[in-house]
Amino acid sequence: MLRIGVIGCGTIGKGICKAIDEGAVRAELVAVYDRNSCDAEKVRGHLRRSRPEIMEITEMVKHIDLLVECASQEAVHDIVPLALLAHCDVMILSVGALANDDLRHRIEELAAENNCKVYLPSGAIVGLDGLKSAASAEIYAVTITTRKPPGGLAGAPFIIRNNIDLDRINATTVLFEGPAKEAVTAFPANVNVAATLSVAGIGFEKTRVRVIADPSITRNIHEITVEGAFGKFTTKVENVPSPANPKSSYLAQLSAIATLKKISSPFQVGT
Repeated sequence: MLRIGVIGCGTIGKGICKAIDEGAVRAELVAVYDRNSCDAEKVRGHLRRSRPEIMEITEMVKHIDLLVECASQEAVHDIVPLALLAHCDVMILSVGALANDDLRHRIEELAAENNCKVYLPSGAIVGLDGLKSAASAEIYAVTITTRKPPGGLAGAPFIIRNNIDLDRINATTVLFEGPAKEAVTAFPANVNVAATLSVAGIGFEKTRVRVIADPSITRNIHEITVEGAFGKFTTKVENVPSPANPKSSYLAQLSAIATLKKISSPFQVGT
Protein backbone atom coordinates (compact mmCIF):
# COMPACT_ATOMS: atom_id res chain seq x y z
CA MET A 1 0.00 0.00 0.00
CA LEU A 2 1.20 3.51 -0.84
CA ARG A 3 2.82 5.17 2.18
CA ILE A 4 2.18 8.91 2.40
CA GLY A 5 3.65 11.76 4.40
CA VAL A 6 1.99 15.19 4.54
CA ILE A 7 3.87 18.44 5.10
CA GLY A 8 1.56 21.29 6.09
CA CYS A 9 -1.47 20.75 8.31
CA GLY A 10 -3.58 23.70 7.20
CA THR A 11 -6.93 23.50 5.44
CA ILE A 12 -5.82 21.35 2.50
CA GLY A 13 -3.46 19.20 4.54
CA LYS A 14 -6.23 18.41 7.00
CA GLY A 15 -8.59 17.48 4.17
CA ILE A 16 -6.04 15.13 2.62
CA CYS A 17 -5.32 13.42 5.93
CA LYS A 18 -9.03 12.99 6.57
CA ALA A 19 -9.60 11.46 3.12
CA ILE A 20 -6.83 8.92 3.69
CA ASP A 21 -8.10 8.16 7.18
CA GLU A 22 -11.64 7.56 5.94
CA GLY A 23 -10.48 5.25 3.17
CA ALA A 24 -11.32 7.54 0.26
CA VAL A 25 -7.68 7.17 -0.79
CA ARG A 26 -6.15 3.70 -0.78
CA ALA A 27 -3.00 4.56 1.12
CA GLU A 28 -1.42 4.60 4.55
CA LEU A 29 -0.87 7.94 6.27
CA VAL A 30 2.52 7.37 7.85
CA ALA A 31 3.62 10.83 8.95
CA VAL A 32 2.61 14.48 9.18
CA TYR A 33 4.48 17.67 9.93
CA ASP A 34 3.76 21.35 10.37
CA ARG A 35 6.09 24.06 11.61
CA ASN A 36 3.31 24.82 14.07
CA SER A 37 3.38 21.63 16.12
CA CYS A 38 -0.08 22.35 17.53
CA ASP A 39 -1.60 22.12 14.03
CA ALA A 40 0.05 18.74 13.48
CA GLU A 41 -1.27 17.49 16.83
CA LYS A 42 -4.78 18.73 15.98
CA VAL A 43 -4.77 16.79 12.73
CA ARG A 44 -3.71 13.61 14.51
CA GLY A 45 -6.40 14.14 17.12
CA HIS A 46 -9.16 14.28 14.51
CA LEU A 47 -8.20 11.04 12.79
CA ARG A 48 -10.10 7.89 13.68
CA ARG A 49 -8.10 5.08 12.10
CA SER A 50 -4.72 6.50 11.14
CA ARG A 51 -1.97 7.05 13.67
CA PRO A 52 0.67 9.03 11.79
CA GLU A 53 3.85 10.04 13.53
CA ILE A 54 4.94 13.67 13.62
CA MET A 55 8.25 13.69 11.75
CA GLU A 56 10.58 16.29 10.30
CA ILE A 57 11.27 15.91 6.60
CA THR A 58 14.69 14.30 7.04
CA GLU A 59 13.15 11.45 9.04
CA MET A 60 9.85 11.29 7.14
CA VAL A 61 11.44 10.47 3.79
CA LYS A 62 12.92 7.28 5.25
CA HIS A 63 9.44 5.84 5.80
CA ILE A 64 7.26 7.01 2.89
CA ASP A 65 6.76 6.50 -0.84
CA LEU A 66 5.06 9.83 -1.54
CA LEU A 67 5.48 13.24 0.04
CA VAL A 68 2.52 15.63 -0.18
CA GLU A 69 3.56 19.28 0.14
CA CYS A 70 0.78 21.66 1.15
CA ALA A 71 2.73 24.12 3.27
CA SER A 72 4.07 27.11 1.31
CA GLN A 73 6.13 28.15 -1.68
CA GLU A 74 9.11 28.57 0.65
CA ALA A 75 8.72 25.00 1.88
CA VAL A 76 8.98 23.67 -1.67
CA HIS A 77 12.57 24.93 -1.89
CA ASP A 78 13.55 23.07 1.27
CA ILE A 79 11.63 19.80 1.28
CA VAL A 80 11.03 18.71 -2.33
CA PRO A 81 14.72 18.24 -3.26
CA LEU A 82 15.28 16.29 -0.03
CA ALA A 83 12.37 13.99 -0.82
CA LEU A 84 13.54 13.35 -4.38
CA LEU A 85 17.09 12.64 -3.22
CA ALA A 86 15.55 10.02 -0.89
CA HIS A 87 13.77 8.45 -3.92
CA CYS A 88 10.31 9.61 -2.80
CA ASP A 89 7.67 10.76 -5.25
CA VAL A 90 6.28 14.21 -4.54
CA MET A 91 2.98 16.04 -4.90
CA ILE A 92 3.37 19.83 -4.92
CA LEU A 93 0.42 22.05 -4.08
CA SER A 94 2.33 25.33 -3.68
CA VAL A 95 2.99 25.27 -7.41
CA GLY A 96 3.83 28.98 -7.54
CA ALA A 97 7.30 28.09 -6.25
CA LEU A 98 8.03 26.61 -9.67
CA ALA A 99 8.10 30.10 -11.18
CA ASN A 100 11.68 30.05 -9.93
CA ASP A 101 13.47 28.65 -12.98
CA ASP A 102 16.45 27.31 -11.02
CA LEU A 103 14.23 25.46 -8.58
CA ARG A 104 12.01 24.02 -11.30
CA HIS A 105 14.97 22.75 -13.31
CA ARG A 106 16.58 21.27 -10.19
CA ILE A 107 13.38 19.42 -9.30
CA GLU A 108 13.08 18.10 -12.86
CA GLU A 109 16.68 16.90 -12.83
CA LEU A 110 16.44 15.27 -9.41
CA ALA A 111 13.21 13.52 -10.34
CA ALA A 112 14.79 12.12 -13.50
CA GLU A 113 18.02 11.09 -11.77
CA ASN A 114 16.18 9.31 -8.95
CA ASN A 115 13.39 7.81 -11.07
CA CYS A 116 10.71 9.78 -9.19
CA LYS A 117 7.42 11.36 -10.18
CA VAL A 118 6.36 14.94 -9.37
CA TYR A 119 2.60 15.47 -9.33
CA LEU A 120 0.88 18.86 -9.72
CA PRO A 121 -2.89 18.65 -9.08
CA SER A 122 -5.23 20.76 -11.22
CA GLY A 123 -6.22 22.78 -8.16
CA ALA A 124 -9.20 25.13 -8.31
CA ILE A 125 -9.51 25.20 -12.11
CA VAL A 126 -11.01 23.08 -14.86
CA GLY A 127 -9.73 22.54 -18.39
CA LEU A 128 -6.17 21.48 -17.61
CA ASP A 129 -6.69 18.25 -19.56
CA GLY A 130 -7.59 20.31 -22.64
CA LEU A 131 -4.51 22.49 -22.21
CA LYS A 132 -2.24 19.46 -21.91
CA SER A 133 -3.72 18.02 -25.09
CA ALA A 134 -3.41 21.34 -26.91
CA ALA A 135 0.24 21.62 -25.86
CA SER A 136 1.04 18.66 -28.09
CA ALA A 137 0.81 21.23 -30.91
CA GLU A 138 1.36 25.00 -30.90
CA ILE A 139 -0.38 27.17 -28.31
CA TYR A 140 -0.74 30.88 -29.10
CA ALA A 141 -2.08 32.30 -25.85
CA VAL A 142 -3.20 31.31 -22.34
CA THR A 143 -5.05 33.76 -20.11
CA ILE A 144 -6.57 33.29 -16.67
CA THR A 145 -8.82 35.85 -14.98
CA THR A 146 -9.35 35.33 -11.26
CA ARG A 147 -12.20 37.12 -9.46
CA LYS A 148 -12.44 36.99 -5.70
CA PRO A 149 -14.29 38.81 -2.93
CA PRO A 150 -11.89 41.47 -1.60
CA GLY A 151 -11.47 39.66 1.71
CA GLY A 152 -10.15 36.60 -0.10
CA LEU A 153 -7.10 38.62 -1.18
CA ALA A 154 -6.16 39.82 2.30
CA GLY A 155 -2.52 39.40 3.21
CA ALA A 156 -1.22 39.04 -0.36
CA PRO A 157 2.21 40.68 -0.83
CA PHE A 158 0.82 42.78 -3.70
CA ILE A 159 -1.94 44.15 -1.46
CA ILE A 160 0.45 44.95 1.36
CA ARG A 161 3.14 46.43 -0.87
CA ASN A 162 0.67 48.79 -2.57
CA ASN A 163 -1.19 49.72 0.65
CA ILE A 164 -4.53 48.64 -0.82
CA ASP A 165 -7.43 48.94 1.60
CA LEU A 166 -9.63 46.01 0.60
CA ASP A 167 -12.44 47.23 2.85
CA ARG A 168 -12.80 50.34 0.68
CA ILE A 169 -13.31 48.43 -2.56
CA ASN A 170 -17.02 48.82 -3.37
CA ALA A 171 -16.98 48.05 -7.11
CA THR A 172 -15.31 45.55 -9.41
CA THR A 173 -11.62 46.49 -9.47
CA VAL A 174 -8.78 45.08 -11.56
CA LEU A 175 -5.84 44.86 -9.17
CA PHE A 176 -3.27 43.12 -11.34
CA GLU A 177 -2.56 42.34 -14.98
CA GLY A 178 0.67 40.69 -16.03
CA PRO A 179 2.61 37.48 -16.56
CA ALA A 180 2.14 34.48 -14.31
CA LYS A 181 5.76 34.79 -13.18
CA GLU A 182 4.86 38.04 -11.38
CA ALA A 183 1.38 36.96 -10.32
CA VAL A 184 2.46 33.92 -8.32
CA THR A 185 4.75 36.02 -6.13
CA ALA A 186 2.29 38.91 -5.87
CA PHE A 187 -0.58 36.60 -4.81
CA PRO A 188 1.07 33.35 -3.60
CA ALA A 189 -2.02 32.08 -1.77
CA ASN A 190 -4.46 33.02 -4.51
CA VAL A 191 -3.16 32.17 -7.97
CA ASN A 192 -1.24 28.89 -7.68
CA VAL A 193 -3.54 27.80 -10.51
CA ALA A 194 -1.72 30.22 -12.82
CA ALA A 195 1.51 28.38 -12.06
CA THR A 196 -0.06 25.03 -12.91
CA LEU A 197 -1.31 26.45 -16.21
CA SER A 198 2.17 27.79 -16.94
CA VAL A 199 3.87 24.45 -16.38
CA ALA A 200 1.30 22.62 -18.51
CA GLY A 201 1.22 25.21 -21.27
CA ILE A 202 3.48 28.00 -22.56
CA GLY A 203 5.46 28.98 -19.48
CA PHE A 204 5.39 31.62 -16.77
CA GLU A 205 6.37 34.57 -18.96
CA LYS A 206 3.74 34.02 -21.66
CA THR A 207 0.79 32.96 -19.49
CA ARG A 208 -1.23 36.08 -18.69
CA VAL A 209 -3.05 36.70 -15.40
CA ARG A 210 -5.70 39.18 -14.30
CA VAL A 211 -6.69 39.44 -10.63
CA ILE A 212 -9.98 41.19 -9.89
CA ALA A 213 -11.52 42.11 -6.54
CA ASP A 214 -15.30 41.97 -6.81
CA PRO A 215 -17.41 42.77 -3.71
CA SER A 216 -20.58 41.56 -5.45
CA ILE A 217 -19.54 37.90 -5.44
CA THR A 218 -19.19 35.28 -2.75
CA ARG A 219 -17.35 32.66 -4.78
CA ASN A 220 -13.83 32.48 -6.22
CA ILE A 221 -14.13 32.55 -10.01
CA HIS A 222 -11.45 31.40 -12.46
CA GLU A 223 -11.97 31.89 -16.19
CA ILE A 224 -9.39 30.46 -18.58
CA THR A 225 -9.00 31.03 -22.32
CA VAL A 226 -6.60 28.99 -24.44
CA GLU A 227 -5.93 29.59 -28.14
CA GLY A 228 -3.75 27.42 -30.34
CA ALA A 229 -3.43 25.29 -33.44
CA PHE A 230 -6.31 23.15 -32.13
CA GLY A 231 -8.71 26.13 -32.00
CA LYS A 232 -9.92 27.91 -28.86
CA PHE A 233 -11.59 26.98 -25.60
CA THR A 234 -12.80 28.86 -22.55
CA THR A 235 -13.56 27.39 -19.14
CA LYS A 236 -15.14 29.01 -16.11
CA VAL A 237 -15.48 27.67 -12.59
CA GLU A 238 -17.21 29.34 -9.64
CA ASN A 239 -15.61 27.88 -6.54
CA VAL A 240 -17.01 27.84 -3.05
CA PRO A 241 -14.27 29.20 -0.75
CA SER A 242 -12.98 26.81 1.85
CA PRO A 243 -14.93 27.46 5.07
CA ALA A 244 -11.66 27.44 7.03
CA ASN A 245 -9.67 29.61 4.62
CA PRO A 246 -11.37 32.06 2.18
CA LYS A 247 -8.10 32.46 0.26
CA SER A 248 -8.42 28.85 -0.92
CA SER A 249 -11.18 27.18 -2.92
CA TYR A 250 -12.73 23.94 -1.75
CA LEU A 251 -12.08 22.47 -5.20
CA ALA A 252 -8.31 22.80 -4.62
CA GLN A 253 -8.57 20.35 -1.73
CA LEU A 254 -10.77 17.99 -3.74
CA SER A 255 -8.29 18.12 -6.63
CA ALA A 256 -5.45 17.01 -4.37
CA ILE A 257 -7.53 14.12 -3.07
CA ALA A 258 -8.52 13.14 -6.62
CA THR A 259 -4.86 13.11 -7.66
CA LEU A 260 -4.00 10.79 -4.77
CA LYS A 261 -6.86 8.50 -5.81
CA LYS A 262 -5.49 8.43 -9.35
CA ILE A 263 -1.96 7.64 -8.17
CA SER A 264 -3.15 4.75 -6.01
CA SER A 265 -5.60 3.37 -8.57
CA PRO A 266 -4.77 0.93 -11.38
CA PHE A 267 -7.43 2.61 -13.53
CA GLN A 268 -6.29 5.91 -15.10
CA VAL A 269 -8.91 8.23 -16.63
CA GLY A 270 -8.32 11.46 -18.54
CA THR A 271 -5.34 13.12 -20.16
